[in-house]
Amino acid sequence: MAATREARVTWNGDLMSGNGMVSAGSSGKFRDLPVSWSARTEAPGGKSSPEELLAAAHASCFAMALSAGLARAGTPPKKLEVSAKVTFDKVGDNWTVVASALDVTGEVPGADAAKFREAATGAKDNCPISRALKGNVNLSVSATLQS
Repeated sequence: MAATREARVTWNGDLMSGNGMVSAGSSGKFRDLPVSWSARTEAPGGKSSPEELLAAAHASCFAMALSAGLARAGTPPKKLEVSAKVTFDKVGDNWTVVASALDVTGEVPGADAAKFREAATGAKDNCPISRALKGNVNLSVSATLQS
């Protein structure tokens, strides 16, 4: 069964001085989140960017995949804290998403550090957002098991 989600943007003006508003069409959980070119390439200034939204998508997707993988291995997590840092840089003449670096700290009863890192690598390689980025974006993961 396929799932489709929607977001909407209204953009005003040119790229450099213009701005936009992005809204979650499917869930309605955010409306009129401001976005701008300067928020992408300079300081956020209270605005979001497609890269920040991509980081949120990647972190949440990875957390779900890691949770599922750990549960399948018989060590369901008590808690996972995940961050994703998406890097947007100029490559030649084109601005490009070049990397997404995941960082996870987990409370996983019964798991050892090596198995946790192995599960994190598997989730990084196989979560749906990673698979969408694979081959275009450098993906990495750092995993720390809390004792």
